[in-house]
Amino acid sequence: MTTARQLTEPTALPATLVHPLLDHAIAGGAPAVEVFAPATGRKIADLPQSSTRDIETAFATARTAQREWARRSVRERVAVLRRFHDIVLAEQHTILDIVQTETGKSRAHAFDEVGDVAVNARYYASVANKLLATRKPRGVLPVLTQVDVRHRPKGVVAVISPWNYPLALAVSDALPALVAGNAVVARPDNQTALTALWAIDAAERAGLPRGLWQAVLGRGSAIGGEVIARADYVDYTGSSATGRTIAQQAGERLIGYSLELGGKNPLLVLADADVSRAAKIAIRACFASAGQLCESMERIYVHDKVYDQFVGEFIEHVRAIELGGALDYASDMGSLTFQRQLDTVTAHVDDAVAKGAKVLAGGRARPDLGPYFYEPTALAGVRPGMTVYREETFGPVVSIYRVGSDDEAVEQANDTAYGLNASVWTKDVDRGRRVAARINAGSVNVNEGFIAAWGSADAPSGGLGISGTGRRHGPEGLLKYIDTQTIAVQRMIPIAPLPGMSEELWAKTMTLYFGIMKALRQK
Repeated sequence: MTTARQLTEPTALPATLVHPLLDHAIAGGAPAVEVFAPATGRKIADLPQSSTRDIETAFATARTAQREWARRSVRERVAVLRRFHDIVLAEQHTILDIVQTETGKSRAHAFDEVGDVAVNARYYASVANKLLATRKPRGVLPVLTQVDVRHRPKGVVAVISPWNYPLALAVSDALPALVAGNAVVARPDNQTALTALWAIDAAERAGLPRGLWQAVLGRGSAIGGEVIARADYVDYTGSSATGRTIAQQAGERLIGYSLELGGKNPLLVLADADVSRAAKIAIRACFASAGQLCESMERIYVHDKVYDQFVGEFIEHVRAIELGGALDYASDMGSLTFQRQLDTVTAHVDDAVAKGAKVLAGGRARPDLGPYFYEPTALAGVRPGMTVYREETFGPVVSIYRVGSDDEAVEQANDTAYGLNASVWTKDVDRGRRVAARINAGSVNVNEGFIAAWGSADAPSGGLGISGTGRRHGPEGLLKYIDTQTIAVQRMIPIAPLPGMSEELWAKTMTLYFGIMKALRQK
């Protein structure tokens, strides 16, 4: 049975912390909303909301600040990221308290976000100069045609971030946009707005000009369209359904967008896997942030040869998970964040059980701990026709399946419209790479759940299928925020027939030139 730790200390954030952060929001033109801590049900704040006029003000201020920021050298922008990196690590106690209070997640899972932001700040500070440097490609006529490719910031980037990873997803997408010379207007979820506002405050203390990174507050259905209507680029993380709407709105304006959406991620345990290690690491892969993670595993496919051993050890680990919501590292897993998440989790499990699935561990809510706690749950016997079989649960529920071969595991893993993340477990790394290459997912981890790929900031991360389009992290995560401008200078002679030369002779001359250039480039 899952163990639990009663919440004994208060988790309310002090007013001396909350009120100054609210001053960073461009809001107040619409009625405030109450925000409550998921783990306790206690009120966090009356959160001001943004009107259309507030949004107009935010974008106008951001555009003014952006013009000055873009004139600064990349070196100056990088220096801000380096100082921001240090502030995040030095003040992690404060931001961990905020993240935990707003989301209900455990402190260990909240620290994953601190680590993510630090890694991305350091990475983009180290590569921005190179990525944004003017490039000099070969011209059509070498020496005579001189070409510069320059990078221009998009302008004002809208970062629309969700509640489940409020620090990582609000900040790690904003940092490359800022260092590329853009301004950012953020629309964090109301539930976790204080996290985003803390990050803006920290960035300004690191030297970011005030007004360059703005935040507007409100439900996506209320203000999302207003934000997109004014942005030069949209970065969104959230549901596949909302992603489609944003893509349509951005497409109508012919602006770029990047979307990381949902996932129904598979974990494959091959016949030669280190079963004990796989069973242990799979716990974090499945239940980080109570399963409220787009990258988390909701399906486990285990080869028949090791199925019994894996399930036995995995379930033992699941039952040992300690639930709790205190602002410390004592608990393994925290609360769900909303009633709607609890309702979805309950509905998926109840539907599966009613149709013949078996609960191997968990399977019940824990109102004795807090409003939205639900035990980490493992199911067997899940089959088509059950809601949990195909739909993303986004909660602490994983289904375990027995397979007879690598081919069957891959086939089952790919039997989904999603394609965000996957995990393969084997002692033969080359075999793991071969199997990974056959899985339809933007990221595949071998002998890890999600952190190996996600934490490698120099590598792009994103989804296939209905899991999204565009990439964060890596060079792609910065270059999506810039436009390229080609400046070509022609020297001495024009690219046209010389005086007295016929068009026919010009064509013959250029045909000979093209042949010579091909031969030279093949050597």
